[in-house]
Amino acid sequence: MLLNTQDISRIARLARIELSDAENAATCDQLNGILGFIEQLQAVDTTGVEPMAHAVDVVQRLRPDVATEIDRREAFQAISPDVEAGLFLVPKVIE
Repeated sequence: MLLNTQDISRIARLARIELSDAENAATCDQLNGILGFIEQLQAVDTTGVEPMAHAVDVVQRLRPDVATEIDRREAFQAISPDVEAGLFLVPKVIE
């Protein structure tokens, strides 16, 4: 599928982008190059190829899930105006 300058003008108008004639021609060439590359990729036979999420089989190293901060909930709740059963009570904002 090749685009012409009229197609580019229409797309630019729909996108509310103002293009000069030179920009229109350059954009046309660039988009046609991209569409040509996509056609090349679609022509490749991929039968038997498993879909994958990443080009390289990588594994993310995870750190151990260990608590490093001390529990200061009681200290924070001591200065709160209203606490019940370990929860902060706030004014009702939605009826």
